Amino acid sequence: MQYQGRSKRTKTGARTRPHSKKKKHELGRSPTETTVGEGRFRTVDVRGDGEKVRALSTDVANVTDAGETEHATIEDVVENDANPNYARRNIITKGAVIETSAGRARVTSRPGQDGQVNAVAVDE
Repeated sequence: MQYQGRSKRTKTGARTRPHSKKKKHELGRSPTETTVGEGRFRTVDVRGDGEKVRALSTDVANVTDAGETEHATIEDVVENDANPNYARRNIITKGAVIETSAGRARVTSRPGQDGQVNAVAVDE
């Protein structure tokens, strides 16, 4: 759990005293870091009446190529601009280039936020 409120220090470095306790709506969570593997999902309650399905790991992607969408199997993470180390660790985030059974594709969805991998085929 990460607190996303004010800093404990001012711009000049002086300590600020908290005027209130931590509130539920100030809650932050650590990143999901979806990996390639057998599908594992977690449901998280969010503000309001909703919930999110987080993909902890997944091995399927919806790959779109020229208007046609097909179900493909994820084999590997080729590159990830979010963090070069993520590609080595096979972590999928939005914008990552993945190797699938339908060829290479760039991820357009956020698997840690909405639980599925949607991707668009890229030319090599």
